[in-house]
Amino acid sequence: MRYLRNRIVAVTLLISLLTGASALPCPIQKAVAKEKPNSHDVVDTETASITIVANEGQSLIGKQFELFKLFDTENATGGESVNYTLNPKYAPALKKLVGFQLDIEADKVHEYQVIDYIQTLNHYQVEGASTKQENEGRYSAYRYFLEELRAEMKIQGMAGEIYTATAENIVMANNGQEMFVIEDLKYGYYLTDEVTENDGLHQASALIMVNTSNPDALINIKSDYPQLIKKIHEDDNNVGWNDIADYEIGQTVPYQYKTFVPNMSGYHSYYFAFHDKMDRALSFDENSVKIEIFDDWKHYILSEDEYRVITELDEDTSFKIEINDLKRIVDREWSEELNDNREAFYGQQIIATYNATLNDNASFDTGRPGFENTVRLEFSNDPDFDGQGKTGFTPWDTVVCFTFKLNVSKINNYNKPLENAKFRLYSDEDCENEVFVKEADNGYIVINRDSLGGSDHIGGTEPDEAVEMRSNEDGLFSIIGLDSGTYYLKETDSPDGYRELENPIVLNVNATYTSNRNVYVQGDGATNKALSTLTSSAHIKEFLDLNWDSKNEPLVTDIEDGSVNLTVINTVLKQLPATGVTNGLMIFGIGITLATTSIALMLVKKKKRIKCDETKTE
Repeated sequence: MRYLRNRIVAVTLLISLLTGASALPCPIQKAVAKEKPNSHDVVDTETASITIVANEGQSLIGKQFELFKLFDTENATGGESVNYTLNPKYAPALKKLVGFQLDIEADKVHEYQVIDYIQTLNHYQVEGASTKQENEGRYSAYRYFLEELRAEMKIQGMAGEIYTATAENIVMANNGQEMFVIEDLKYGYYLTDEVTENDGLHQASALIMVNTSNPDALINIKSDYPQLIKKIHEDDNNVGWNDIADYEIGQTVPYQYKTFVPNMSGYHSYYFAFHDKMDRALSFDENSVKIEIFDDWKHYILSEDEYRVITELDEDTSFKIEINDLKRIVDREWSEELNDNREAFYGQQIIATYNATLNDNASFDTGRPGFENTVRLEFSNDPDFDGQGKTGFTPWDTVVCFTFKLNVSKINNYNKPLENAKFRLYSDEDCENEVFVKEADNGYIVINRDSLGGSDHIGGTEPDEAVEMRSNEDGLFSIIGLDSGTYYLKETDSPDGYRELENPIVLNVNATYTSNRNVYVQGDGATNKALSTLTSSAHIKEFLDLNWDSKNEPLVTDIEDGSVNLTVINTVLKQLPATGVTNGLMIFGIGITLATTSIALMLVKKKKRIKCDETKTE
């Protein structure tokens, strides 16, 4: 049985008409025209409806839609104003998001603040319940707000009303397109999502207003079009694939695209291309690209001649991975399943992976906002053009990675800066696996082993550009490009006149992120929506006064620039004792005098004896 990917996810719904367009903004999409009533016209009806229109040649049968009434709406008698009231069922999610933006606790957020904050996202503010409201852009702040709102509603377990399109309730438009009408709705402002088999869609939902002036709204959907999820791999604590990670400079950063084979029935060929935009701190490895298509029946890896990597593009795209005809590949490889099970033929999972390297540019932007990498999918969307003439795009999906730095101050216990203290950094307690660094204008930049051949280089030869770190005349130096985790900073040589620390300093760098690391919106890296806290501690052991002095110290950090500040102290040492220098010299002097006198007397006696002997001889 085929793998089922049933999960409620947000999709882009193309809003065609909000005839009584509210004072709240709406996503920009193609419109299905409907005559706008005058501002004084009020339709005398008690219920409303939302009509969902399929794309030409596509079916709505079996599709499900989830509706959440976020606000009740009420028009002024003359239609000159419209008022919104929060639905208590969904108020907690709205208040939490708005409270975060306004720096107010969620339970203290007033419903007027919710409505007025959303209004600040409206670039086309108008008055009048029936005045035409221009739609917001697909990549506007409003669109991202909707995506975050839908994610928060999922986290809080909020459910809407599910409506299923069946053969019995589908009606046909004059042009042959299928339409699904959701009737008997109460007036209000609705968030509308499609329930889809494809897992993990990252697209904004639509807000649709129905009230006395606007009892009927129409929506076009891009049903059966592919969706795209981007992930980054976090190698710490077995986190795995998610939206947020941290790395050393020079380390290999794995990325992943996840999507599904769309329904390509009616296409002769099908164009499929990933457009990727990387931060300048990331270097793409085009030789690392791998594309897999698989389901419960088969696993297929595309050969290099079935896709191509294009790197010479404009400033909005760093590179593109292009599959010129996805349909040809899938139809060929799954031909047996096509014959046996035509209805369930498409829907295979597509996984594309590649690597990048966090390069030296990261040394200038440690901490927030991080280094974003974003992707969108280009795909055929008109079978009349054989998949070559017309294409569409998914919204951009973004992930982020961070790196950190250590600022070291070397002083004595009288706060005097100490120059020429030397250090090396290690990743293991035994100090056998050195974290090599190279000198730069702004400090010492980490040379991750991935840049030297990976894990095979552990314990290997020191690279030519690697240096030993030393403190400058102000006693300072910085190590730039650290991962979160544990490091061992070893003092290899102390300044003249000081005793070096015999044991390495155990340094812990702890970055914590949002509890939901699978929901990242572009720009969140600059706030605590992604990187929540940065803490650090150091264990320092020093031998003084016949004892080992051990201490654990919390370190001062700055989450904005991703810095950890460590002070390393060398204690001023005293002279060894002497053995009474003055008395010793006096005794030594007296001894010399006595010895000299004794020798002189002996010489005088000897001289007299010789003279006496000479007299006797005469």
